[in-house]
Amino acid sequence: MQEAEWLAEQFEQSRGHLQGVAYRLLGSLSEAEDAVQEGWLRVSRSGAEGVENLRGWLTTVVARVCLDMLRSRKSRREYSLETPQSEAAAVTHPAMNPEQEAMLADSVGLATLVVLDRLNPAERLAFVLHDVFDVPFEEIARIAGRTPESARQLASRARRRVRGVTSVPEGEIAQQRSLVEGFLAALRAGDVAKLVSLMVPEFAAHADAASAPRGVPQLQGAEAWAREVIRTAQGARLARVALVDGAVGLVVAPRGRLFRVLRFTFAGDRIAGLEVIGDAARLQATEVSPVSD
Repeated sequence: MQEAEWLAEQFEQSRGHLQGVAYRLLGSLSEAEDAVQEGWLRVSRSGAEGVENLRGWLTTVVARVCLDMLRSRKSRREYSLETPQSEAAAVTHPAMNPEQEAMLADSVGLATLVVLDRLNPAERLAFVLHDVFDVPFEEIARIAGRTPESARQLASRARRRVRGVTSVPEGEIAQQRSLVEGFLAALRAGDVAKLVSLMVPEFAAHADAASAPRGVPQLQGAEAWAREVIRTAQGARLARVALVDGAVGLVVAPRGRLFRVLRFTFAGDRIAGLEVIGDAARLQATEVSPVSD
């Protein structure tokens, strides 16, 4: 078998692994596929002569491609945060496979993707490669152009953010999670009675200007709100449970990009209120992290 054919075969055998690396680094299935394809173009041009650990080398090549893509995002991201149309496009981009994207996001953890999306490129690279794929800090340092100690510090800083911090007692977090998961299940099922049973009678909800069309009233009272929200709710399928500013809430984050946050208030064993946040500046200031199992 000629070297080029052998290399192509080895690359295909590693494609699943490489796509997993790229997806966790980029948070987008389509971008991950592009990164892996660009990785193959680089590999096919350079060849693998003298490479002892082929899988590790392929991982390094694709990681470098992803780092370049992450670094190029900044100006585009600043533009998209100011452009409502870009937010809508992130949810409905025709090139995406929504079901496959959702399955990948769930396998990684949507809240984790949201946190990763907020890290700088070097932090994200160091955390994903070391903590998820066990790449040595020496190799991460070569990819990122840092020292091994700097790479270690980057991963440590990212790890603290991914783990999140909450001052709410563990028992209360468990109760909040049960309520929010029940709320989401009832919303998806269109079950008004179940939704009402989870809320206090005087339940009140508020949505900021970015989250609610103009002229839509801010309904108060559990039953009135439940009937209206089930009739008009959009995006419940995309919502996932996460810690929002230290308490259990919901996030909608297509491709790991935070789009909506639902922040709850609780009264004993019921939900007392809800705030829906869509304003870009407020989203950027909101702390999101995974809920520990």
